[in-house]
Amino acid sequence: MSQSPDSRSLLSASSQLNLMEVESIDDKEFDIPQVDTPPTLESILSQMEEEEEDPFVLEDTCLLNTDNMDAQSYDTSSLASSDSGDPAHLKRKRRTLDQNAAVHGSVLRLSLLKGISAQIVAAADKVDAGLPTAIAMSGVIAVGTSHGLALVFGKDTNQALRLCLGSKTTGAEFGAVSALSINQDCSRVLCGFAKGQITMWDLANGKLLRTITDAHPPGTAILHVKFTDDPTLAVCNDSGGSVFELTFRRVMGIRSCDSRCLFSGSKGEVCCIEPLRTPPDFRDHPITCYSLLAMASLTKILIIGLKPSLNVWMTLPYTKSDPSSVPQLAWQFVPVQKTVNPMLAFCKGDSVHFLLVKKEETDTIHVIKQRQLQLSCDIISLNWINSCSLVLLDSHEKLHVVDRPTQDILETLDLEQVQLVYNSRHFKSLATGGNVSQALALVGEKACYQSLSSYAGQIVCLGTKSAHIMSLRNWKERLDCLLKQEHFTEALSLAWSFHEGTAKAVVGLHGDSQKRKAVISDKMVEILLHFTEYAVKKCPEQGKLQVLEQHFQEVVPVLVDYCLLLQKADLLFNQLYSRLVENMVAKGVFLESLESYIVANRLGHITTPVMKDLLAHYHDNGMMDSLERCIVHLDVTSLDIQQVVQVCWNNQLYDAVIYIFNRGMNDYITPMEKLFSVIGPRVREGRSLTGDDVVMGNKLLVYISCCLAGRAYPIGDIPEDLVVQVKYQVFEFLIRLHSGDSSQKEEVFPFIHTLLHFDTREFLNVLAMTFDDVQNDKQALEYQQRIVDILLQVMVDNPDFTPSQVGGLFTFLARQLAKPNNTLFVNRNLFDQVLEFLCCPDDDSRHTERQQVLLELLQVGGVVQFNEERLFTLAEKAKFYQICEFLYEKKHLYDRIVDCYLQDPLRKAEIFSYIHNLMSMPGYSSEEKLKVKEKVLQHMQELVSLDPGKLADLVVWHFTEEVQTIISELQASLCVSLQDDSLLFQFLRCLLKFQEGCQATSRLPLESEFYELLLDLMCRFEPQELLKFLHTSQHYRLEEAIQITEKYHCNEAKAYLLEKKGDIPGAFAGLLQTLKERLDVLAAEMSGGIGGGVDGRDEEEANGEFTLTTVKSSLNQMILFCHRNCQNLDQEQRKDLWFPLLDTMMASQKEVMGLSDKHISDGLKEMTLKVLNCMSSFISLPAIIQQILQDPVYGRGKLAEIQGLILGMLDTFTYEQTLLETTTNLLNHDLHWSLAHLRSAVTKGLHPRQDCCNICLQHYKRKQDASEEIIVFSCGHLYHLQCLQQKDSGWGAASEPQQPWRCYKCSSSHGGRGGACSEPNRSRSASLAQTRFSSGHHEKGTETHRKKVVAVATLDVQQELSWDHLRGLYRGPSRLSILSEVSHGHSSEKAGFLLPAQPESFHLKLAPPPLFEE
Repeated sequence: MSQSPDSRSLLSASSQLNLMEVESIDDKEFDIPQVDTPPTLESILSQMEEEEEDPFVLEDTCLLNTDNMDAQSYDTSSLASSDSGDPAHLKRKRRTLDQNAAVHGSVLRLSLLKGISAQIVAAADKVDAGLPTAIAMSGVIAVGTSHGLALVFGKDTNQALRLCLGSKTTGAEFGAVSALSINQDCSRVLCGFAKGQITMWDLANGKLLRTITDAHPPGTAILHVKFTDDPTLAVCNDSGGSVFELTFRRVMGIRSCDSRCLFSGSKGEVCCIEPLRTPPDFRDHPITCYSLLAMASLTKILIIGLKPSLNVWMTLPYTKSDPSSVPQLAWQFVPVQKTVNPMLAFCKGDSVHFLLVKKEETDTIHVIKQRQLQLSCDIISLNWINSCSLVLLDSHEKLHVVDRPTQDILETLDLEQVQLVYNSRHFKSLATGGNVSQALALVGEKACYQSLSSYAGQIVCLGTKSAHIMSLRNWKERLDCLLKQEHFTEALSLAWSFHEGTAKAVVGLHGDSQKRKAVISDKMVEILLHFTEYAVKKCPEQGKLQVLEQHFQEVVPVLVDYCLLLQKADLLFNQLYSRLVENMVAKGVFLESLESYIVANRLGHITTPVMKDLLAHYHDNGMMDSLERCIVHLDVTSLDIQQVVQVCWNNQLYDAVIYIFNRGMNDYITPMEKLFSVIGPRVREGRSLTGDDVVMGNKLLVYISCCLAGRAYPIGDIPEDLVVQVKYQVFEFLIRLHSGDSSQKEEVFPFIHTLLHFDTREFLNVLAMTFDDVQNDKQALEYQQRIVDILLQVMVDNPDFTPSQVGGLFTFLARQLAKPNNTLFVNRNLFDQVLEFLCCPDDDSRHTERQQVLLELLQVGGVVQFNEERLFTLAEKAKFYQICEFLYEKKHLYDRIVDCYLQDPLRKAEIFSYIHNLMSMPGYSSEEKLKVKEKVLQHMQELVSLDPGKLADLVVWHFTEEVQTIISELQASLCVSLQDDSLLFQFLRCLLKFQEGCQATSRLPLESEFYELLLDLMCRFEPQELLKFLHTSQHYRLEEAIQITEKYHCNEAKAYLLEKKGDIPGAFAGLLQTLKERLDVLAAEMSGGIGGGVDGRDEEEANGEFTLTTVKSSLNQMILFCHRNCQNLDQEQRKDLWFPLLDTMMASQKEVMGLSDKHISDGLKEMTLKVLNCMSSFISLPAIIQQILQDPVYGRGKLAEIQGLILGMLDTFTYEQTLLETTTNLLNHDLHWSLAHLRSAVTKGLHPRQDCCNICLQHYKRKQDASEEIIVFSCGHLYHLQCLQQKDSGWGAASEPQQPWRCYKCSSSHGGRGGACSEPNRSRSASLAQTRFSSGHHEKGTETHRKKVVAVATLDVQQELSWDHLRGLYRGPSRLSILSEVSHGHSSEKAGFLLPAQPESFHLKLAPPPLFEE
């Protein structure tokens, strides 16, 4: 194929761009503009070419200018930081460190393809090749341009331009290159163009093999063209949303292409396709025979098989997403459960879904949905870089490296400076007139499918003036990146994750696990040495000591930690420590940092030089507690025992001393001897102990306890072969008669003496814990008996011990003797001594504990050691009531136990539970229960004083027959003082409360006198509960109850009882008397507060307000009383109720008329008006006015004083008259409107839809000479009467002659089966009126006519349906319904809104009716 002049000139220009000769590039020749700020891509390329010394092709942009970066400069989150070459920009980016980088390091290597980038720029400038539009990568890299050229570059070091495919003439005809694809063996390349053509080129010689112009509908651009695994098969996708299969054939030397439509854009536009391309390692995979193709439309994902026949294997719709989101597809073979299968990753928006595709044994494809990945960005590009990692590009041109199994984002890079090429022009098909849908054009705004291409673990991306390539760094590169940035801690953390196999996206580690760990361990040792040198060299030479310590505290613990993780203690103490010891601050930090690792048992052995330095440093700095913690966790073989022991004794490090003697020499006695030699003389001489002495004594007790229990002190366990030996040695030591350096004044058994004097209780506790563990050891039991004998010998009759100490011993012995497996022997006389001590009535100290100890001794059988009579006598004297209870229970004297509970102040409240349990539980004889009953009845007064409520429950459950006697006795014994009466009242209230709530069969046999007694007591103690009691109880006698309430002047309760009796005047008189008394109090308070001061007036106002409230309450009660009873009274009797009430209120109003308190006066006026309003419902207005005028005060012509009352009455009359007239008018208007519309509807004619019967489907005049009636419904359906009767008889309606007709067709269509329908949801097909017609000729030969039968005037079911229909036509509720709703809540009250129970906020304001209507 002959080359065009354009291509020859391009090749000749690009031949000078060999990267090995990059020094010879002439800026003037390529016309690269020089721009100072901001730097353009050309200036960046130029600067990098001048500074580049290594002619390596794939330059790592993340490692540029690392010599000038400080420890904080490493940042891979933005490409601008590496490509700009601007030192100021680098400084701005140094201060941030991405947290992901600290964990994963720099995972992705982003490198500029310098040769390709320079040649793209040169081709655009020099030979007008156009801007880059598409890129594809396989064995070579192909770049398409906007002028129809395809530039093919090598991937070798030179990146030389190998081929220039096409010409500007072709570009003018076909448009820009919109899609590229290279086949598997890198022998062919397919180019799709913006105007719809497709060309195939031979990559070996640059020959044009095919030009395809009819593979898809004209006028659409090629969006994607893809080779499959089969070199004769490809697929393409155009801007119409259609997908076509291209089959390449060569017959008789003639190349052809067959096209088949796989998916039509009319069914949903496809904007992304991805065939499954199998890597060379999986060419034999069974799924390759299906030639799978994934397609992404705007609404769903499809997976189809092209072979052996076209088949759709899966269709999956998207979840809701942004319409502008770009669908993405990417295949990758992934190992899952020991098998490798292809996995499809697809996304649209911010979530990535994964589909695992398997071939089943039945030769079918099975698609399994995997866990999805949710991100917070809009993804516009998706590519696999290996089987576990994906590279995602979001709409902000941020590149995210994601680990699929864990869904962790490993790294984020900024591609903004790349100036990515977008394919929007092709998606909008601008080259062919823009005839695409709005949805596809919207997606095309962010489409960059042809700008990124992945192959064999590499991804190439295309910018407007450059090309970059991405690949994963190997593990060493990731570590080196961090080391070059001096991020040693992060490098060690990343290396350890490599070592443990937890790192992500690991490349370059081969071999088995042990081999990999060995390689990484060597690298970590190298980093540790480097880190140590760095720390020492970078140490600030001047500054405060705190600054130096802070510097090394950030380094040394990291060194120690990783050395111990790697089990490289020799590296830590030999190489690293020898380097750090040169700096005194570093040495100190190192020695102090060892403590936490030693205490955590991560470091057990230290070399001798380091141990000496450790002792010296901790001693010189006063860190003796830390030194002791370290010593007790170290291996004693690493210690200089003599030196350490000397230091510990001098500094009172007793734990360390004990540890060294025990672990180093198996000597458990010498530490005790030394400690006793220090503390013994001070304790025996009775001197006060210092804090150090107390600490030493406590350590000694704990040490003895550990030795006897087989535990090492302070941590760990004694070796098993020494446990018994150590225990016997300690026993022998304790029972020694004299110490080693004894004097003549030393008492016998000095060690036991010392411990008893130091802390008797704790020493005995140590012995008690030891005795629990030696039950099966004969020798230990002998030692135990020996120690007990010594204790008795030392402490009994010894004045050196206080009574409390001797008591502690007896308590200890009692506990030991009380054990069921006790083997101790104690003299019987000592038991008497124990009993005498525990039951000593003169000693009140530790009373409960002594009683508890004696009770335990008795419960385990120790009672056989005592004389019971003497024991009982001593227990009573000592007030040991639990001991008495134990003895009584043993003798079955349960009634005496009741006395024990009553006498015991701590357990008095438990007596009710005890009695209830004893009376309820089986196992006790009736005689025993009877005695307990008698005892309870004897102490009933004391029990009611304890808790009247619990006693009432007890009586209800167990004393129902004796309840009359109990109440009588309590009444006789308690009615002495007010407090006793209160107890009786509480008891009766609880008792009768249960009585009122129980069933009739279980009620107590109570007489009315007891209810009246409760009523009497309630009048005294809780008069506010009186009315409630009278309402709920029905067991009192009415006359007696009236007398009781009259006795205590409880007028309201008395009025209730009189009303219940039927004495209405008497009840009214009582209530009226109460009202008068409260009005008198109110008047007195107002008149008494006139001359007081300011404070006095405030107090009087408060009192007056309270009294006014009580008056209102009393008045409301009287009004309700009058309302209740006026229904059954005549007019005169009603006046006898209302007029005295009115006179009382008017008289009170006259009394306060001259006073200054307007609030009280207004309140009384309001209450008087309220009485007038309420009584007007029962008494005529003339009678009320006459009563007012008959008053001697108002009868003298002073009408001005009652003007307010009369005007109020007139207002009420006018209001009610207006309300009545308005309501009548509304009801009449509603009724007239409804009847008029109903009449209009009923008299309206009906128009049938058709002239045939809807049942028999024959003409309504089946016979011209016969007279036959027909029925027409309002729905328009027509029926013969005979046909309708037959159908209704089938429905069961024939037996009901009065049953109204229903439209058969409408009823059937609505599911109805009966004649009349009583349900509220009636069919709307029912007629407004049933109309019958008769057809035929008169016998006299007159003309044929229809006879109309008048319907019945009553509203049947059909008319009710019509009525509902008419009501639906009236928009809004009727006025009748509005009034009904207003008065709904008050219909039961006679007085309507005038009743006092009405809400005060309710005011119905109606305008008076008009004088005339139009």
